Amino acid sequence: MSSSSASRSSSSGSVNANASSTTSSISIPGTAAAGGLTVTQPPSTASASYFKIAEHEFITFGWNLTSLYVTPQHLTIIASCSANGNTYPVGPTASPSNTIPANQTQIIWNPHEWEQIPGQTPFAEATYVLKIWDERGPGVGVKGGFFSPYAGTDFMMYRPEQYTSIADGWKCTTCSNAFNHLSEPTGLALVTSFLIMLFSAWNILSR
Repeated sequence: MSSSSASRSSSSGSVNANASSTTSSISIPGTAAAGGLTVTQPPSTASASYFKIAEHEFITFGWNLTSLYVTPQHLTIIASCSANGNTYPVGPTASPSNTIPANQTQIIWNPHEWEQIPGQTPFAEATYVLKIWDERGPGVGVKGGFFSPYAGTDFMMYRPEQYTSIADGWKCTTCSNAFNHLSEPTGLALVTSFLIMLFSAWNILSR
C-alpha cells in the first residue's frame, strides 16, 4: 500500500483528537451528538444542594465527559450568581485554580478560602449555577463531537449563624412574651399563688 493510501485509510476512522490540533484528519459523522458532560456529584437525583460558606467546609463537583470525538485540552469552571451578578472561580486557591486538565473528572472547592484572597468579591447567600467550558471559551457554538459549554447544577450557599451563649446575651426570639414574664420572680409568685388556691379549693370540695 502506498503512503498516500495509508494516509487516506488512517483518516477514515472516527478517533479522538486534541481540540487544539487540526481536525481535518478526524471523521465525525454528520449525526454525531454534541459532546458535553454528565454531573455525578452532587447526584442529579438528589434534592436541592445546600453548602456552607465556612472554614473547613469543602464542596466536591464530579462529572463524566460524553459523546466526544475531539477531546478538549482543559476545562474552566465557575459558579455564577444571578442575585449579585458575579461569577466566582471554582477550584483550589492555589494555581492552576479553576482551570484544570480535561481528563480530570472532579474538583474540590472551599468558598471560605477564596473569600480570604485580597480583592475577592464576598459570596452572597443565594443560588448559584455551575458553568464549565473548554479552551474555546464559554460562548462557542454547539458542534457534533466537540465539547459544549455546560450550565446547570443549581446549588445554594449560606453562612451558618455563630453560636451565642445565654451568658453572652442570647435570647429566644421565638418564645412568647407570656413565657418570658413567667420566668421573672413576679410571674413565678403569681403562678405559685394560683396553684396554692387551686389545691386548697380541691381539698375543700373533696371533703
